[in-house]
Amino acid sequence: MMITHEVLNQAPPREGVDEFAANVPLVEAVARWGTAAFPGGAGVEADAAPSALHELGRLVGGAAFQRDAELANTNPPRLVTHDRWGARIDEVEYDESYHRIMRAALAAGAHTSAWADPRPGANADRAAAFLLLAQVEPGHACPVSMTHAAVATLEHAADGLRAEWMPRLLSRAYEPGLDGRGAGSVAAAEPSALVGMAMTEKQGGSDVRANTTRAVPRPGGGIRPEWGAEYGLTGHKWFCSAPMSDAFLVLAQAPAGLSCFFVPRVLPDGSRNVFRIQRLKDKLGNRSNASSEIELDDTTGWLVGEEGRGVATIVQMVTRTRLDCVIGTAAGMRQSVAEAAWHARHRRAFGALLVDQPAMAAVVADLALESEAATLTSLRLARAYDVDASESEQAFRRLATAVAKFWICKRGPDHAAEALECLGGNGYTESFPLARRYREQPLLAIWEGSGNVIALDVLRVLAREPEAFMAYFDVVGEAAGEHPAFDLALAEVRAVVGELSGADASAAAFRARELTERLALVLQASLLLRHSPGPVADAFVRSRLEGDGGSMYGALPPGVDVAAILARA
Repeated sequence: MMITHEVLNQAPPREGVDEFAANVPLVEAVARWGTAAFPGGAGVEADAAPSALHELGRLVGGAAFQRDAELANTNPPRLVTHDRWGARIDEVEYDESYHRIMRAALAAGAHTSAWADPRPGANADRAAAFLLLAQVEPGHACPVSMTHAAVATLEHAADGLRAEWMPRLLSRAYEPGLDGRGAGSVAAAEPSALVGMAMTEKQGGSDVRANTTRAVPRPGGGIRPEWGAEYGLTGHKWFCSAPMSDAFLVLAQAPAGLSCFFVPRVLPDGSRNVFRIQRLKDKLGNRSNASSEIELDDTTGWLVGEEGRGVATIVQMVTRTRLDCVIGTAAGMRQSVAEAAWHARHRRAFGALLVDQPAMAAVVADLALESEAATLTSLRLARAYDVDASESEQAFRRLATAVAKFWICKRGPDHAAEALECLGGNGYTESFPLARRYREQPLLAIWEGSGNVIALDVLRVLAREPEAFMAYFDVVGEAAGEHPAFDLALAEVRAVVGELSGADASAAAFRARELTERLALVLQASLLLRHSPGPVADAFVRSRLEGDGGSMYGALPPGVDVAAILARA
């Protein structure tokens, strides 16, 4: 009998890997900008990175976690509107694999560790943990990110609300579902909490000032006077992600205008707040995470910040979720590079390993350049959010977060598609993770502001906060003199800024994307020139700023040290 099913020339499973140790640019970035680099840390050597990140790297690089990532997406959340007796419960059931992933993420502090222990480098450490987890399973990162970001907005809440809820947000425990919460103190019923947001409505989308959800003040002190002013909210929200979170920050029209409200799923007496989940969205990707449409009907909420200042109140949450879009895209790029490089190093074609074929080597090296640039940018940005950030750093991050969110998240889908192609037909099947990644990457370019929204935000910064551009150029200017092409690109983007500063609104808007792309590329190039090996920085600058490499991955300029780049992949 002829044996036809002997498996030959297939890459072995990529399991049993310390994903942190394997990601050399990430290890170096944590050593440079994480807590280990500052007094009280472990030092500035690359091998001094927190041991917790190595432990997490081994967890996400293990077969069990990877299997959970697959199961959480192939067994997506399911909406249960009523119990078997007909009572409305509005719950979402998740596969147990999702709960195991969430438990690991919160235990690692990927949500609020930088808030719980605010010190120099804390946000870089937290970003690294977030990146490692999102590299393997991105859907769960949505509630993790929103909880991290919500802390900034809840600082504007009443003292009593903060006192009761903040310890729950900072907890590393994970309590799924809404059951088991008796009457009395909510905090006594459950030790931890996740917080989401509900801003967009079907008629407005990103234009939240078009929201029609109403918030009516309730007379008297309310059921919890120490939580602040109580309102009844009525309206519809078109996108509400992770609807099984414990509470939400919601925008609604109060008498003085659009305002921000804290809306818990369970009220202080243990009863359910009115929070009707109409349906779950059927999405292209992000399958493990439930996104929903909800109805509020005189739903109880507490004012956060000032009435009529809802956008200003919630903007800190938005900014930090934009940062996590950058980190999440970098995570996806790392997964794409790792899988492509692994396949190329184990698969033979035409008499040689794929990695030894010049065309394939150039593609994987180019993907690695993009991944390293995204990783450095995300960790450098995270560092700017630490407790010791100066006024200049805060101005820098205001602009740099928008710039990086625009460019890096836009690069994600093409990056995933090219990496998937490296695996050939295997990459296009659901048995390998890059098909899932390919569907995931477009989300992060949409979430918290699509391309035009972000580019126009950059113009608003130019008009209202010129000091942010000064701080930005101070940072990128630190690489001046390192490469002629960089110096030219830096001069050109300064010139564009000058032109648009005096342009009329429509002319500036027409060039908003051009400006934002230029700003992003000089930021990435400056970071690589200062912190990455020479062959990496030179290849990036020549291919992205000089333009010799064309517009597709793998079209690198002559003379690029491909072997040196691949050694870091």
